[in-house]
Amino acid sequence: MRRLLIGVVTVIAVLLAGCSTRSGSTGSEPEETRDATQKEPPVQGADFGTLKDVCGKGDAKAGTAQGVTDKEIKVGVFTDMGFNKNSEMPDTAKAFTSWCNELGGINGRKLVPVIHDAKLMEVRQRMQQACKEDFALVGGSAALDGMAVKDRLGCLLPAFPAQSSLAPSIGSDLQVMSAGPYSAYFQYGGFYNWLLKEKFPSSAQDVGIISGDSPVTKVIGAQFEESIATLGGKVSYSDLYPTAGVADWTPYAQAIKSKKVKGLVFLGQFDQLAKLEQALTSIGYAPDWIDSNSNSYNQNFIDLAGSALGTQHNYAELFATHPLETGSDSEAIQQVKALFEKYAPGKPVTYPALRAFSAWLLFATAARDCAELTRKCVYDNALKQTEWTAGGIQAPFDVSKQDVPSKCYTIVETTPEGWKPADFKPDNGPYRCDAPVVKYKGQYGAPARLADVGKSMDDLK
Repeated sequence: MRRLLIGVVTVIAVLLAGCSTRSGSTGSEPEETRDATQKEPPVQGADFGTLKDVCGKGDAKAGTAQGVTDKEIKVGVFTDMGFNKNSEMPDTAKAFTSWCNELGGINGRKLVPVIHDAKLMEVRQRMQQACKEDFALVGGSAALDGMAVKDRLGCLLPAFPAQSSLAPSIGSDLQVMSAGPYSAYFQYGGFYNWLLKEKFPSSAQDVGIISGDSPVTKVIGAQFEESIATLGGKVSYSDLYPTAGVADWTPYAQAIKSKKVKGLVFLGQFDQLAKLEQALTSIGYAPDWIDSNSNSYNQNFIDLAGSALGTQHNYAELFATHPLETGSDSEAIQQVKALFEKYAPGKPVTYPALRAFSAWLLFATAARDCAELTRKCVYDNALKQTEWTAGGIQAPFDVSKQDVPSKCYTIVETTPEGWKPADFKPDNGPYRCDAPVVKYKGQYGAPARLADVGKSMDDLK
């Protein structure tokens, strides 16, 4: 997800300072209220939610593609685990492939996940390694993915990532996303349309943006400012904070109060946002809303913000992913939790983990339907999915249109007790599907193409 970068710049600054922190979603799984007698669904069986026969036995023959034999398929999984100590991508890979392989794999071929730990700064080295051994990349995430995208295209390696972060990677060739993001469009059109025009219309002309002092987050801030204006709002206050963090957020809180900011966009680490919200609460000020972004969708943020959540009003968009808090409404969400309990016990199910599961399911079903398992077949099959829901993990998404934004979105909000779905008038189960299309007018970087490395789709075999 593009806003994974929000935390990445802080991580880089801390790395250079010789310290360690983590970016992206962290913390334990949000608690779900459920009847104590309700049982988790069984994890055996080849169906996943509404998807039928995802994995199973078969008579696979020796393959000609790299990473494919008659017994196995090697798939690469990117992670920054060695730096941020976050194992959610490898955990998801373990949970999914263990389940699938017990059923017989993909037509008899076992999935062999090859973990590529980029450790934040080694993404090109790991991509070059993947180019030598993997059939495809599936269900992973690297914060600095754009640094290695040309290496990936040069070796014609298809990717089904959980998240895509840097501009060269978002929307790049041979990359299949199971739900956004989009290089030419604002990711949060539905969310901000709701904030500025429905929920808090009086805040529209008094929006503030605080972001880390980095060229990367400055670009993201510019995208937000342009898009808010397109939706009829106005950014009346903007500020930067040192990417390594701030010890005392009181001056920022006072500036927000003096500017009478009614809606606040925070582009940074959620631990820093928690400190800012405590400072705001201490001086007796609360904007109508704070966009804390999906990086904060975890129990750690709830714990860090503490009593401030009784005063401050945080909202986040999960794109069109089913909220964990209402997972009992979705058999697929229940299955993800059951698979984690069986194959990755003690590991939390997070929002990025749900994104990774969607990517694994998309790859598996595309590979399953190949008479001869080739990269071209898997890539082409994936792009045939026009209403992809990952069995019930997300709202329908037209995979065939990789740069056409989805109309659906999900909004959650914080309470002192934890996260919960916001009252945003969903019209399709937990989703609302009326997001306006907000296309960027500014130039914020282009996705990498095969032509950039002297290749074309005709080279994909």
